[in-house]
Amino acid sequence: MSYNLLKGKRGIISGALDSNSIAWKIAERCHNEGATFTLTNAPIAMRMGEIKKLAEETKSEIIPADATNVDELTNLFSKSMEVLGGKIDFVLHSIGMSVNIRKNIPYTEANYDYYMKGIDVSAMSLHKMLSVAMKLDAFNEWGSVVALTYIAAQRTYPFYTDMADIKAMLESITRSFGYHYGKAKKVRVNTVSQSPTKTTAGSGIKGFEDFFNFADANSPLGNASADACADYCVTLFSDLTRMVTMQNLYHDGGYSTTGISMEVMQKFVN
Repeated sequence: MSYNLLKGKRGIISGALDSNSIAWKIAERCHNEGATFTLTNAPIAMRMGEIKKLAEETKSEIIPADATNVDELTNLFSKSMEVLGGKIDFVLHSIGMSVNIRKNIPYTEANYDYYMKGIDVSAMSLHKMLSVAMKLDAFNEWGSVVALTYIAAQRTYPFYTDMADIKAMLESITRSFGYHYGKAKKVRVNTVSQSPTKTTAGSGIKGFEDFFNFADANSPLGNASADACADYCVTLFSDLTRMVTMQNLYHDGGYSTTGISMEVMQKFVN
């Protein structure tokens, strides 16, 4: 069902790799709600993924950009405004990568070059995006930026290793830049902390399936799906949430505020 919540709005959606990715679901939902947008990803990710299918489905243009490169981000925002015929109303930051996790390097033995690469790709890229957008005056007033994060930024999950620190930085940038962009242009900046979700990236984390089942059993409503996350992000891009900014918003079926469920406790009963 469509409510035309984004009718007439223009956006940029990053990170759609394949139909399992949350960014892909968000793009489809934004299209259904009347938005027009460009799609972007790093050139290497585009070669691995299926973004052309999504572009055809949503009638969107693809603009490749390395999110760590200011010149490429400048081109992304400039060309997006040209393609879409005006300033931007929303941006999705769905970019995350840890070389340490990919190479199964323990947190206490982290390779610091890999660590810095993860920070640049997964957190500092948001700062660069927002800085470029501000310099270009690329946003309309009351625009909205959403970055995807995870509760490991707030609580310890050993298997999430250096990405936990990186997501904490992402959330801090959201608050800090959210203040400045709110004062300058009434642009709001938030993070959405999603349930563990069976995406290509998430499923690559060691022990993911077991943790997915644990979180599902510990959440009163169960794990939130990628489709449900897309619905939530649409509301944050819409005018219905104009006064929501600088927040880390949990979209996790109640997991973040549940100590333990009876279902989980039963597993320890003799």
